[in-house]
Amino acid sequence: MGSGLGRMRGRKYFSASGKKTLRFRPSHFVSTQPKTKKTKTKPTVPVRWRQEVERILITDEQLAKRIKILAREIEKDFRGREMVVVSLLSGTVMFLADLIRHLNLPLRLDFIGVSSYGLGTESGELVFTKELRLDVRGRDVLLVDDILDTGKTMSRVLPKLELLKPRRIKTCVLLDKPARRTFDIEADFVGFEIPDLFVVGYGLDFAERYRNLPFVGVLHPHIYKEVIQRVIQK
Repeated sequence: MGSGLGRMRGRKYFSASGKKTLRFRPSHFVSTQPKTKKTKTKPTVPVRWRQEVERILITDEQLAKRIKILAREIEKDFRGREMVVVSLLSGTVMFLADLIRHLNLPLRLDFIGVSSYGLGTESGELVFTKELRLDVRGRDVLLVDDILDTGKTMSRVLPKLELLKPRRIKTCVLLDKPARRTFDIEADFVGFEIPDLFVVGYGLDFAERYRNLPFVGVLHPHIYKEVIQRVIQK
């Protein structure tokens, strides 16, 4: 049975646990550094969101193109098997819908609800709000999440799934933010690796807002700092 702790190859680095391992900068790494070569016009944030969203990090076109490629990678890995897609609620909804429509293989779909209660932008206590309905014993499972940040959520969900005795578990995330990792976990399939930025849109939220944005954008710092300050003062 696969552990879902991912594939790592390339240059050496030190994980959060202090263990030297391998990592690579994928072609889908999203950089914040300016490009020296002539590029297309920088995408602009719609007027409605400019007071709250600083800039677009990943456009809807980039999302669509990468997800098609990601689906092909997953198909190769699960070829000849019926898979069970287990998605974490609720940030995965848009990513999940686009991903599974490109998966040309038999699959079943179920959800696990996980909520984090804490102050501001820091992950607090994790509470399971929905359990699996489907029996995954002896089946190939693809666990889907919106973002792999500290790794805390995955570190709780994976052992819970393993207790259900699936044949193997592979993990898939839209975004990977390795700079924030505190648990030694890597995803098997990654949409985009991003820097340590506060991102919203395409299912990702802040205070349950911005999920409906068709792109992944960077939130203005004053937005979440104001919310944190209000919570502190209560």
